[in-house]
Amino acid sequence: MGEAHRRITDFLNRFSDAVSSQDAKSLSLIFSISSNPSFLVSVTLQDATRVIRQADRYAQYADILLPLFRALQSYRLKNLVESYQAFEKAANAFTQEFRNWESAWALESLYVIAYETRILAERADRELASNGKTPEKLKGAGSFLMKVFGVLAGKGSKRVGALYVTCQLFKIYFKLGTVHLCKSVTRSIETARIFDFEEFPLRDKVTYMYYTGRLEVYNENFSAADHKLSYALSHCNPRKERNIRMILKYLIPVKLSIGILPKTSLLEKYNLTEYNNIVLALRRGDLRLLRRALQEHEDQFLRSGVYLILEKLELQVYQRLLKKIYIIQKQKDQNKAHQIKLDVIVRALKWLEIDMDVDEVECIMSILIYKNLVKGYFAHKSKVVVLSKQDPFPRLTGKAVNS
Repeated sequence: MGEAHRRITDFLNRFSDAVSSQDAKSLSLIFSISSNPSFLVSVTLQDATRVIRQADRYAQYADILLPLFRALQSYRLKNLVESYQAFEKAANAFTQEFRNWESAWALESLYVIAYETRILAERADRELASNGKTPEKLKGAGSFLMKVFGVLAGKGSKRVGALYVTCQLFKIYFKLGTVHLCKSVTRSIETARIFDFEEFPLRDKVTYMYYTGRLEVYNENFSAADHKLSYALSHCNPRKERNIRMILKYLIPVKLSIGILPKTSLLEKYNLTEYNNIVLALRRGDLRLLRRALQEHEDQFLRSGVYLILEKLELQVYQRLLKKIYIIQKQKDQNKAHQIKLDVIVRALKWLEIDMDVDEVECIMSILIYKNLVKGYFAHKSKVVVLSKQDPFPRLTGKAVNS
């Protein structure tokens, strides 16, 4: 009992001292089960219960400490479901204490609890799935973190922590495929008068803009997606290359959709070479290259949720092809360059191994004119596209082609 008693007492003293001195950093380490295993203690729960009940300074926090010990012990024994369940009880009890404290001194500790709740739930779900059971803990973690959000969504200094918890909720909802649940949280952050977005920590603002930017991508609201993802990129720590790559993975398709092409050096630097041939296809007007690039990386683009955006780039490629034909004709006969026969376009596509008849090409040209990618009109009888002599190929003005 001597060694076990010493270990338990040492751990409890760390907790008690951290609370009494309002040392959020030390308190955070105690709750860092998954990322700081040095605090895992190999003692029995019965021993811990006895020590906690015998001393008033510990007993007042028994609702936190007893399940926390159980969570530590279960994690050490790799019983991840039991560890999560116990940790959630400890986290819930701590949140109630936090609610009663007047100041926000323990906010950093609450951040760790929110993070650990999500991580432990993910690992518990993997254990459940491996045993043929239904993963359900991450969904439960989302419900618990909504309660934490409610504690923070009030007046006073605690409200600055709401955005961090929101970002943890985003990670849960995106992983579960329930992104529609993000709306209620974003509505609170963006419309509630108690929140001032600029007062939140920069780290949390970047994460928030990244996830809400992804939501705008899914909703095909590319103007808003461009704004939010660009904010995330410009404010992201330049040393966090992995985070920059994650942002660019969604920002690049958005930029492409509004006609802005990234440099090859950027794609190479952040290992986003799957976009190389897509950008090259847009520059060349090479429909064959675009389709091959989409086919080659189809699984990757589908997982990211950007495949449909990239597929819609075909119209820009057609525009570029038509422009190249226009430039070639202009070199031969400047007076007739603005008149492009459909047969010429059909032959150009055939050279790219794209089989289309005149009627199909006529339909594509009509769409280009309707989408304002081409200025001009279509002479149906003579099967000729007559381009405007002034600015026949307008630049995209920050709006996606399909909008």
